[in-house]
This record gives sequence, structure tokens and C-alpha cells, in this order.
Amino acid sequence: MPDLSTGRNVLLGITGGIAAYKAPELVRRLRDRGCAVRCALTSAARSFVSPLALEIVSGHAVYGEEYLEPSGSGEELHIAAASWSDLLLVAPASAHTLSALALGLADNFLLTTALAFRGPIVVAPAMHAAMWEQESVATRVEELRRRGVSFVGPVVGALASGEVGIGRMAEIPDLVAAVEQRLGGRDLAGVSFLVTAGPTFEPIDPVRFLGNRSSGKMGFAIAEAAARRGARVALVAGPVALPTPRDVERIDVSTALEMEAAVRGRAAGADIVVMAAAVADFRPAAPAPTKIKKSSGPPDLRLVPNPDILTLLQELAPRALRVGFAAETGDLELEARRKLDTKSAHILVANDVSRSDIGFASDDNEVLVFAQHGAPTRLGKSSKLEIARQLVDRFAAELRVLRGESDSRPS
Repeated sequence: MPDLSTGRNVLLGITGGIAAYKAPELVRRLRDRGCAVRCALTSAARSFVSPLALEIVSGHAVYGEEYLEPSGSGEELHIAAASWSDLLLVAPASAHTLSALALGLADNFLLTTALAFRGPIVVAPAMHAAMWEQESVATRVEELRRRGVSFVGPVVGALASGEVGIGRMAEIPDLVAAVEQRLGGRDLAGVSFLVTAGPTFEPIDPVRFLGNRSSGKMGFAIAEAAARRGARVALVAGPVALPTPRDVERIDVSTALEMEAAVRGRAAGADIVVMAAAVADFRPAAPAPTKIKKSSGPPDLRLVPNPDILTLLQELAPRALRVGFAAETGDLELEARRKLDTKSAHILVANDVSRSDIGFASDDNEVLVFAQHGAPTRLGKSSKLEIARQLVDRFAAELRVLRGESDSRPS
């Protein structure tokens, strides 16, 4: 990949920690997204990752502790590196490096370059939970946040000590997404998304309801992925306790009828409607006004159908790209094709929720993407945010075809 001044030049600073072994894969993924990458290793980092491996995957010599260009030109390498970079990513970022960045210390090449750098900085902390939770570290982190440094993680997971706790470096797709967000990749500016997510709860009485196990994580990830690329995103969320993604308008609902009303109010202005919510098929016809007592015996529940919101989109959003989801526990392809044919959707995304590793509660997913043309596409197991990024790519490509802006169908 040519090293052009495209506004996507990333300097990757790698500090000492076992997570440094992930650096070559991180470089590869950043280059896949159109970034030019150069690497700066601290002395401690060289114990965990080979400079040669990084040179091969990045296409550039790796910065060490040399401060002058070896050709004898007199060029100061840390100043040149800071000038070349559009973004500094430090991953993994050790406790020492976080504190040094906050204090403005400059006792190695990476810190000296960071002190000279004037662009956005993203850091991915990685350390033992006991270190991350120290007040002294928290103080430095708060200072860096105040100065505009973006933090990705740390996350809860297996640590090098063998324990499980907070301190694990964030996953690579999340690091790439954070870099793209700070670089301002806004190719979907002007595109309007309407996304539904989560379950619906259908009341039986004031304290009981019919519901399902949907966590909302997939729909929230799609909303986040679209917003990171500049889209206007409205997220209609069922009852879930998830944080609202940045730059996303959130509309909270509980029941299928409330979700239908929210979609009706926003669908006409949407370019892409993604029905990722697990909307209840039925609701009690007459919820009891007071709590049903156990002493009264089992209630006689009469159920009535809820509206099929995905099918209604043909009327509500006739010019939008319409995307449905199918959470199945068997006959995945058969059910997905049936729903695609009967619900007037352009795309149907199906996944097997009987699998605990990609089910509702999991942070990972694996899906089959069906369209009105061609064979289904499998998106292999990955984090839901990474699956969401790939799905948003597909939705954007299909929208261009729908509008006649492209003659080629996405593969």
C-alpha cells in the first residue's frame, strides 16, 4: 500500500505487556481499512513482539530509540514521526506510559514523539486489574481524558496472571473502530438509519410480562457502527440496560405497539431501516389491571397477534433499504429465505441463537446474510461490533444499488 498523505497515517506506539503480541494483526487490520501505519516500540515491548514482524506487516522500518536519521541528514526522527502522523494509537498502553503521557515526560522515543504530536491520541490500556484500579493511575487517566485523549478499554477478561478481571486490552475491531472515528471517516454523512433493538415486553398484569431473551447488543452495535461513519441514526430500543452509542438518538419503548408507533413516526425519513429487535409475535388481549394472585389459579391468557413491523415497512418506508433479522434455533437457511420472501425485505440477516457462543447474551455473533439476489454470505464469528461494521458496509452498498448509483451487487 503506498504511503500517501491521505489523512489516515497512524503511528502505533507499542509498550511493554503481553498484549503487544497482537500488534501485527492490529497493523494488518488498520491497513485493511486504508490506513498507512508506522510502529514505535519501547524497549520493553521488544520482549513481546518482533520489530521484523512489524516491519513486514507495516511496510516500514520500525522506530526504536534512535533520534537522528541514520543517513546522516540530521533529521530528528521523533519530530518527523510526529509530523507524518494523523493519529497516535498506543496499544497496549502500560501504566507507566499512561502516567508519563499525563505528566509530559519524554524519556523514550514514543513519549518524545507523543510530546511533539498535536493530533488526536487514542490509548488502549492493558495491565493487571490491581494496577488499573489504583488511585494514582485513575488520576492520570482522568487528566488524559480531560485533555481529549480517547480511551478504548480496558475490558474484563483473562489476564496474563491467569486471573479474570478488568485490565485486558480491548479487542482489535474496537481499536480499529476508535481510530476510524477519530480520523473522521464519515462516508455515510447524509444517510439516515432507523434501527430497532432489544426485546419487547407484553404485560400480563402490572408486574408480569411475556418477553424474550434478546439483549439488544446486535442492534446497538449496528447503530454505533453507522453513527461512527457519520450517518444520522435513530435507535428504537426495547427494555435493555445498554449505554446509548455516541451521536445516536435513542427512543425507549417497552411493547410491540410502542415500537410500531415509534417506527411509524420515523420510517418515512429513513434511507435504511434495520429491524434488529426481537419483537414479540403475540400479546395478552386484556392485561389485568391489578396483580393476578396465585390463589386465583392459573390465568386464562388469550393472546392476539402483534403487528409485523418489518412487513409494514413496505408501506411506511417504500424507498428505504429494508433489513430484517431472523433469530432461529433450527432450519436457519429455510426460515431466513421464507422470511425474506414474505416480508418485503431487501436483506435478511439470520443467526442461530441456540448456540451459547453467539446467542442473545453473547458479545460475539456469526450470521448469514440473505438478499433477493445471489447466494447467502456468511460473516464468521467475531465481535458484534465487527459484525455490525461488516453489515453496515453491506447495507451501504445495497443502498447505492437500490438508488441506481452502482451497477455492481455486493458479493
